[in-house]
Amino acid sequence: MIKYIIITLLLLCLELLYFRIADRLNIIDKPNLRSSHKTITLRGGGIIFLLALWLYAACFGFPYVWFIAGATLIAAISFADDVSSVPNRFRIVVHFIAMLMMFHQLGILTLSQWPAVLVALIVCTYIINAYNFMDGINGITGGYSLVVLGTLAIVNLKLNFIDMNLIAILMISLVIFCFFNFRKTARCFAGDVGAVAIAFAVIFMVFSLIIKTENVLWIMLLVVYGVDTVLTILHRLMLKENIFKPHRKHAFQLMANELKMPHTAVTSIYMAIQAVVSLGLIYLPVNQWVYSISVILVLCAAYILFKRKYYHLHEEYLRAQSQ
Repeated sequence: MIKYIIITLLLLCLELLYFRIADRLNIIDKPNLRSSHKTITLRGGGIIFLLALWLYAACFGFPYVWFIAGATLIAAISFADDVSSVPNRFRIVVHFIAMLMMFHQLGILTLSQWPAVLVALIVCTYIINAYNFMDGINGITGGYSLVVLGTLAIVNLKLNFIDMNLIAILMISLVIFCFFNFRKTARCFAGDVGAVAIAFAVIFMVFSLIIKTENVLWIMLLVVYGVDTVLTILHRLMLKENIFKPHRKHAFQLMANELKMPHTAVTSIYMAIQAVVSLGLIYLPVNQWVYSISVILVLCAAYILFKRKYYHLHEEYLRAQSQ
């Protein structure tokens, strides 16, 4: 307990120190047409997630050396992108190297398992980008990740698939980050360094669980982000848009921007839906495949109905901006 208290105080002090550095070096996020915020805000506050991994390693004996090295590498290139734009090709190469380091930690980086490695690379790339795409309103990255890690902690009590200290320290870092971000006017944003770092950690833990149980359906712990991201990409392809350019077409963006819902309320909706889905996966006495497919269909239907009812408000916004 004392060790946790010390780590909490250290993380809080390091976050406050980063705020001073970011302010001095002008590491900020300025509002633009895609933004859901209206004031200049410090960027990169999510660096606390990487710091949490370092403190975990220092305090508990470096049990996941390759994973933490990969997290450091991918967070470093993401932080560089926060400060000054990094060429996409170079960033992608670094991401792949970091993922391979994680796979080595998971024990799947072998020639005999190359099909699994290829699939894992695709899934990892998708989840990391989904986290980045969804990091668009106050509280959503921190709040959603707290739900995911909380669920993983519940499962870990039964299955012991990963060191509980890792989950606990990351949750502490998320609570501290949410204190500054989960509010009407955020003190800081996660930045690419935060969204990518916590996504990388979540992937490591979910993959560890999948490997331990040989049950791929644990990916449902991320299904809310997954459905929103996939359907938004499909919608943009239907509109013949460049899916790599910034936009405001996610369901959460419509809620926050066009419907003027408070960011904390929108975030709470996403958190609640994911929490209900995850707890259902764990505790409901039903076939997990039937449950998972049913949940995906319901979420897809809800997304489509929501977009059909309110997307015209976004079109009106675009027309107003073009005049």
